[in-house]
Amino acid sequence: MNLNDITIIKTDDSHFNDIMTVEERAFGTDKEADLTAALLKDKTGEPAISLLAYHKDKAVGHILFTRCYVDEMTTKQPLFHILAPLAIIPEYQKMGVGGLLINEGHKLLKEMGSLMVFVLGHIDYYPRHGYINDATQFGYSPTYPIPEKVKDAWMVRSLTKEEFPIKKGRILCCEELNRPEHWRE
Repeated sequence: MNLNDITIIKTDDSHFNDIMTVEERAFGTDKEADLTAALLKDKTGEPAISLLAYHKDKAVGHILFTRCYVDEMTTKQPLFHILAPLAIIPEYQKMGVGGLLINEGHKLLKEMGSLMVFVLGHIDYYPRHGYINDATQFGYSPTYPIPEKVKDAWMVRSLTKEEFPIKKGRILCCEELNRPEHWRE
């Protein structure tokens, strides 16, 4: 497969079934698909960016960025996001599709004025896309405590020339993602 054959689109309601298929196939369970469906409906996560990657007419990847807040959920704060989830169907993993989705998402977030992105994810993968391990060391604590052994999985990336353009504090996600079950191993 050639990455030039991948098309990335912003999703709308008509893409829901493709999103669910990718999420279920990528993770092998309904858990992430159910979470994604709930996140797409959560108004406190707006403005959100949801993208699908297609190879020919087949949906092969999905990424979702939802709004975050510092310490309290008020829209009077600067705009920033969390990346969750990123899903690539098994036969397209490790081919660069995730990177295409991340890069396009970052571009669209910058265009909308988002300043930073957080992710709780693989400690070797996301730094390749500009994320810095252990966001807590910079004053950005996660919604729920993360065990010391996996603290590097809580990451941050600035979308501006300024390293950390938002105030420090506890990062709150949209209501759906603020549930403790989403922050456990």
